[in-house]
Amino acid sequence: MPDVGVSRTIWFVVFPGFELLDLGGPLCAFNLAIDFHQAAYQVHIVSAAGGLVRGSSGVAIDTVAPPSAYHLDTLLVVGAPTTEILYGQTETADLVGTVAHRARRKASICTGAFLLAAAGLLDGRRATTHWRYAGELQRRHPTIKVDADRIFVREDDVWTSAGITAGIDLALAMIEEDCGIEISKAIARDLVVYHRRSGGQSQFSTMLELEPKPGRIRDALAYARTHLRERLSVEQLADVAMISPRQFARQFTAETGETPARAIERLRCEAALPRIEGTTEPLDQIAFQVGFGDLDRMRKVCIRIYGQPPQALRRRSRAESDPAFATGLVE
Repeated sequence: MPDVGVSRTIWFVVFPGFELLDLGGPLCAFNLAIDFHQAAYQVHIVSAAGGLVRGSSGVAIDTVAPPSAYHLDTLLVVGAPTTEILYGQTETADLVGTVAHRARRKASICTGAFLLAAAGLLDGRRATTHWRYAGELQRRHPTIKVDADRIFVREDDVWTSAGITAGIDLALAMIEEDCGIEISKAIARDLVVYHRRSGGQSQFSTMLELEPKPGRIRDALAYARTHLRERLSVEQLADVAMISPRQFARQFTAETGETPARAIERLRCEAALPRIEGTTEPLDQIAFQVGFGDLDRMRKVCIRIYGQPPQALRRRSRAESDPAFATGLVE
């Protein structure tokens, strides 16, 4: 049961080149819980060696060397702007692996998932990371079940979050678990963020930015973009890539972090969105033109990806561009 008075020790683990917002966003959420809601969190910013640690932005943070982990409740590992920064952090990965068994829950923010993976904490588990690096995480750690379209993933005592600001979503969920929903809602209001963001992180990316390395899979995606009205089965895309359907499906997921079917749905949604938001074209006609076949299918995929059906997306867009519409003065 949530109990705001229970003492919980939280470590934020940082390293040279860390992303400042990965630390600052969730740290602010926990500090608000302490300052305004009397939550008994004990927060430490920890690095392998202690002392000043300079982030990728040039801002240096004062850290402590790892204190006793005997009462460690939550281990939060931040990320970096690029994965190249992470691959040299062997001392940090060793630290995470050494103390993780002491923590009630382990978590990563953004690309911090690569450090959890290096410590062996994600083997056989579902996890997410920043959409740009989801495919890379899947390729480097094939035993992980990477879900590239989640704001955060919780499996047992391991939590992973998507890109940068998703660390705030993860922190709010942890605070809700610890202190109750009313406090987490209040903190979301203080931060001026959604309490629970709808939709997945794909609403903030495009398929090209999740692009695989040059080669057959990228060629198949390029073909799909120009043939969205067709059925686009795995067999058809495999023919374009000139490999077997089974090999295509496996290689596609390894390189992009998405299944072919999910990727095609996203391409169709991305093609549909400007027409949904920027035109008065009938929605069923848009659905047909981008390859969904019918409006019901497009509605279900829009809800999954954008968190709202096409009608709501159109109303929101019109309200943003026409204040009179938002107030109900025009239809």
